[in-house]
Amino acid sequence: MQSAAILWHVTLLVPEDKRPLALGLVGLVRVVPIVLFSLLSGVAADVYNRRRLMLVTQSLMAMLAAGLAFITWRGLDVVWPVYLLAAASSAAGAFDLPARQALTPNLVPREHLANALTLNTIMGQVASVLGPALGGIVIGQLGVGWAYAVNAVSFLAVIAALLMMKDIRDRRGETRKTEFSVHAVMEGLRFVFGAPIIRSTLLLDFFATLFASATALLPLYASDILAVGPSGYDWLCAAPATGAVVTSAIMIATIDRIEARGKVLVVAVTLYGMATVAFGLSQSFWLSFCCLALSGAADTVSMVLRNLIRQLEAPDRLRGRMVGVSMVFFNGGPQLGELEAGLVAQWFGVVTSVVSGGVACIGSTIWIAATTPALRRYRREEVGLPVDASNAKVGPS
Repeated sequence: MQSAAILWHVTLLVPEDKRPLALGLVGLVRVVPIVLFSLLSGVAADVYNRRRLMLVTQSLMAMLAAGLAFITWRGLDVVWPVYLLAAASSAAGAFDLPARQALTPNLVPREHLANALTLNTIMGQVASVLGPALGGIVIGQLGVGWAYAVNAVSFLAVIAALLMMKDIRDRRGETRKTEFSVHAVMEGLRFVFGAPIIRSTLLLDFFATLFASATALLPLYASDILAVGPSGYDWLCAAPATGAVVTSAIMIATIDRIEARGKVLVVAVTLYGMATVAFGLSQSFWLSFCCLALSGAADTVSMVLRNLIRQLEAPDRLRGRMVGVSMVFFNGGPQLGELEAGLVAQWFGVVTSVVSGGVACIGSTIWIAATTPALRRYRREEVGLPVDASNAKVGPS
């Protein structure tokens, strides 16, 4: 919700001829904290109690969202405070995400881990597309400030859930305690980049979101190309959610029966790029809606498979660092993608930006699949979660 609100807020605060670049800068201010803190946050998730770390980060993000609401209601005619608070929220999120994803395998027995990871990924993915959709509705009906305020209040549910968690099992082991050190950082880097499967899923994450960031330009499509205004922006924001919700139900029922997971992943990311190209070329509102819905469906399939593969392939004592390194790719890609989309739109036009991004997404996916045979051959029975994570081998697989 806050992502949609910030993008729309920026368009209200800058001159019309500067909007594409200003929207791109939103991605830049979000990605810088991720790059700066990703390695440290991964080690923090492996060193400290993950639940307590999340309590701190969630509280900080709630206060920052409330700050955005406060300055908006008081009246704002410059854009830099929005950039500043967006960057601060991104910094808190950089420490939250590794702890959150690494915590999940500590909450369920190993035999249920695949289903738990799938359900958790689907909930996160659906929330990431339903949030902007709801944000668009709130913005259209109540204003940008209320979107920030609702987001601030929503953190209370997360904090309550964390406080209710009891008897969390820590599988890192007392004999392999991790400490803040250069060695701990390098150990995580060696593991991630030494595993072809994990490395290839990160590259898919990065290039797909770097080039196919059509959502960053939705305000311009709604106002300038499709001429549907705030109400149409609501529907465009909701379109990926429509595809994601339908696909999520299918994934829950079929995830255990997907054998050729690597091939399905490659097809899903390719379809995501194709839907982005079709959206960029569309001049019809409902065709644009359907293309965005298809992109949401494809993104959900790829998101589930990428996260499932990475979580199952990483031992628990390294999972925080794996997520920390991965965060540069799967969070940095979308934020840099917003900057890339904004720059190309500023120089060559909005349609050229979206279409070229989709084409580049397809090309990079084909290249990654062609150069990583292990990804194409990856199947369900090859998933290997170590029974004793403390004895897991770290290095090239």
